Amino acid sequence: MIMKTFWIKTVNLLLIIFIIICYNNVILAREKDDEINRLNAEIRSTDNKYEQLKDTGENQSDSTYKDGRYDGSAKGFGGNIDVTVTVSDGKITDVDIVSANGEDGAYLSEAENIIDYIIQNNSADVDTISGATFSSTGIKNAVNKALEKAGR
Repeated sequence: MIMKTFWIKTVNLLLIIFIIICYNNVILAREKDDEINRLNAEIRSTDNKYEQLKDTGENQSDSTYKDGRYDGSAKGFGGNIDVTVTVSDGKITDVDIVSANGEDGAYLSEAENIIDYIIQNNSADVDTISGATFSSTGIKNAVNKALEKAGR
């Protein structure tokens, strides 16, 4: 009889511990879901603000440049990077890398992605490309030197 009572109490205790652990896991899962929902809402809000800025053109430079083609050069990762910047209707329409002989091909290829951001923002005042920091900085600086010739 004593042994039977012992086992009943032990099973009850284990059952209570199991229920508490399951309950805690459910609470933690709900907290994680709430945090995910909060972060997703924050992302949507930020995306909406970005789209509004993009639609109104507030994210682009108000300055215009003199139309033409301008050359610039700056130090990249492995040497000088030479660019030609094309300005049409006061806006940057193209950036060509004319020479980058000292640059590693993989880094330069990754760094060239900065050109789209420069054109979109009508400015070289953009973030560098992670993983190709020196090469993308060289492109930015070369574009800035070319834009100095284009005036504002």
